[in-house]
Amino acid sequence: MTGVPASAAGGTGAKPVRGGKLGTAAVNQASLWNIANILTMLRLLLVPGFVMLLLHDGGDDPVWRAFAWAAFAVAMITDVFDGHLARTYNLVTDFGKIADPIADKAIMGAALICLSSLGDLPWWITGVILARELGITLMRFWVIRHAVIPASRGGKIKTLTQGVAAGMYVLALTGPLATLRFWVMMAAVVLTVATGLDYVRQAVVLRRKGIAAERAAGAGSGEADVADASGGATAADVPGAGAVDVPGAARDARTTADARGGAEAER
Repeated sequence: MTGVPASAAGGTGAKPVRGGKLGTAAVNQASLWNIANILTMLRLLLVPGFVMLLLHDGGDDPVWRAFAWAAFAVAMITDVFDGHLARTYNLVTDFGKIADPIADKAIMGAALICLSSLGDLPWWITGVILARELGITLMRFWVIRHAVIPASRGGKIKTLTQGVAAGMYVLALTGPLATLRFWVMMAAVVLTVATGLDYVRQAVVLRRKGIAAERAAGAGSGEADVADASGGATAADVPGAGAVDVPGAARDARTTADARGGAEAER
């Protein structure tokens, strides 16, 4: 005997520990505050700070734009690390699943819109990139019932290229570097469109496969029901036939034989 109550030792049949629900809630709440989610929240908080730094003094001060670039760079770096930490150390949470893509699109969208409003970046580039990102997000929800579209290598390269191009536009570059950033942004636009079309193709294929699988499962279930019904009907009908029809046929045959015997005797 240890003298420890069953409830404390984890036994059954004892009263639950008071405050058990509170303890569970506290554990769940603590799991939310992991390093991956903290980095995601930091990236969200950097968005308004980045916008204020970039637009400070009309966006013409190279020093403030350098500060804005530093904030943008930190946000892009945390984007790399928070996902890696969440997957490596099993820190994936529902909050992270929702907040991480929001933070990614928020910092990139803020950079593109601010740069276009300052006249540094053509609006059509901003429109193409933002339309693609919004469209792919909606498409993921469209096919999420059937499958999850994984992030492709091309998508990761696209994100990196977008980040480098937008960062170069945030800095007050001149001369050959200003020309270089234009071509880097063009490469980002091409990757944005190409990977977007590839995601659309994947979504259509996955949705068709999912619908076909659902129909096949429904057809298989229907055939199983028909087979069960047929088996039940056979099992019910055959014994009845053996019990009623066979003896009746035997009586008829016996009567016929007796009649023939009588006829033979009369002859």
